[in-house]
Amino acid sequence: MIPEPVRSAQQRKQDTLDRLEKDVDAWIATADETAGVPYLVPLSFLWDGGTLLVSTPAASPTGRNLTGNGRVRIGIGPTRDVVMVEGTAEPVPPAELSDKEADLFAVKTGFDPRTLSTPYLYFRIRPARIQAWREADELDGRELMRDGRWLVAD
Repeated sequence: MIPEPVRSAQQRKQDTLDRLEKDVDAWIATADETAGVPYLVPLSFLWDGGTLLVSTPAASPTGRNLTGNGRVRIGIGPTRDVVMVEGTAEPVPPAELSDKEADLFAVKTGFDPRTLSTPYLYFRIRPARIQAWREADELDGRELMRDGRWLVAD
């Protein structure tokens, strides 16, 4: 197998934005505020161009962790073409989410928490750091966002 050439920073950013827009599922890692116990789950997401929107039961470990400290790490894509996002999550009760955004979430993810009897929360995740790489030859320059700001111009 011939490895793909190393992408430019601009191409990596565009590929990352495409993955955020088109992918549906991600691995969401959180930790318990008190004991620091890590917890990893797959969740579907909606990207709005600046934040990711996820939903999970309010009483689940992920829901409690995101409500408690808001820190989150997200892995999107396969291990040989990964996007890693670190950010903070803000809980959004379903009643506070616009119908338009809740509908967009439901259509993209195929999942509508509003229809369930279990109390769900949405969480708006603001990326602080984004990295993307395919192979070891893309480890240099993998950081595309730091402190919530893109490092690569459009």
